[in-house]
Amino acid sequence: MVAEILAGIALVKQSVDFIKSNINTVKDISQIGTQLENLLDGNAQVQKAKLERGNSVSDQLGIKSVATEVIDAKLAAEQMEEMRELIDHRFGWGTWKEIIALRQQRMREEKERLEELKREAMKKQAEFQEKLMIAIPLGLAILALAGLFFYIFTKGATGGVL
Repeated sequence: MVAEILAGIALVKQSVDFIKSNINTVKDISQIGTQLENLLDGNAQVQKAKLERGNSVSDQLGIKSVATEVIDAKLAAEQMEEMRELIDHRFGWGTWKEIIALRQQRMREEKERLEELKREAMKKQAEFQEKLMIAIPLGLAILALAGLFFYIFTKGATGGVL
């Protein structure tokens, strides 16, 4: 958990530093898109790690753990707010909000796409099982008939005496 928080904070800091040093020279937002994505991913890691506490009592209630969670979350929030201000100042008020909204929409769409793929896979699995439930008894019936015909023809060929 601590490693995730540290990685998230490092990603946020690295992205913020890059954006700060390049915000005035970029022609459009896509030139810092990767860093924005890293910033948002780093922030998400910090928030996720904050929610996923360890199992021991000291992990959950220890002052070090609590202080780290609170301070790291506040640092990430500060950095996010600073980026919002920089981007809105450079590209116009509301740009940050649009970026966040579009990202959330795309994440929702991706989640829905993956759920649809999962539903299709489950449907195909159910169809396969349904076909299998028909094929097995049919195959057994064919084998039984073939065995019956074999028995009848071999009995007929031997003259009824085995």
